[in-house]
Amino acid sequence: MTDGKDGEEPRRRRRSGPVTKGGDSRAAKQFHTKVKTARGRKISSKLWLERQLNDPYVQRAKMEGWRSRAAFKLIELDDKFRVLKRGAAVVDLGAAPGGWVQVTLKRGAAKVVGIDLLEMEPIPGADLIEMDFTDPGAPDAVKAALGGPADVVLSDLAPWTTGHRKTDHLRIVALVEEAAEFALETLKPGGAFIAKAFQGGTEGEILARLKPRFEKVRHAKPAASRSDSSETYLVALGFKG
Repeated sequence: MTDGKDGEEPRRRRRSGPVTKGGDSRAAKQFHTKVKTARGRKISSKLWLERQLNDPYVQRAKMEGWRSRAAFKLIELDDKFRVLKRGAAVVDLGAAPGGWVQVTLKRGAAKVVGIDLLEMEPIPGADLIEMDFTDPGAPDAVKAALGGPADVVLSDLAPWTTGHRKTDHLRIVALVEEAAEFALETLKPGGAFIAKAFQGGTEGEILARLKPRFEKVRHAKPAASRSDSSETYLVALGFKG
């Protein structure tokens, strides 16, 4: 399982807006960096590296000290839905490398727990648990670290892919369902759940599961999501308990 944050390898400003088109995009084209195919490097790796080198969000993340470009997605989602309240208790599923944890702390969360199979460099102010969030003991471990139930459960997870479109989509849906179950088990009344999903026509069961349990359930696609990606985010607000 990967953290899914844009496939990034070894993821404030209160109103940090999206990178705009126009001048920025023209400049990006003018200074576009191409990567030569080296011996032993697959074409897919070459394209990934070239995309990273020319991604303005990657450059901004480096300049502003975020661990991944995915931080901008959460910033945009929070600007729109205001889920990261000051003093909140927040859990981030699949937290590595830690960009979303950084955002929650910057936005005033009092307790932040990140959980991931991958080891993470420490982040001051956060508890990082190296554990599979689907482990039966994970919800209790997270609540123990938080000191109680969560106000917000976040998930930017994506599974390892096989290259087979239908199989990969089913894996993604299954992972979102697991994250939703985790949220239902750990959230306090009034809490919020945000999870990465992908458009594909099989997510109706997830919506049917969430809608009776939350006051509002929405889809959102931040500007920081790549335009060629089918990813979207489920935003569930007002957990009924």
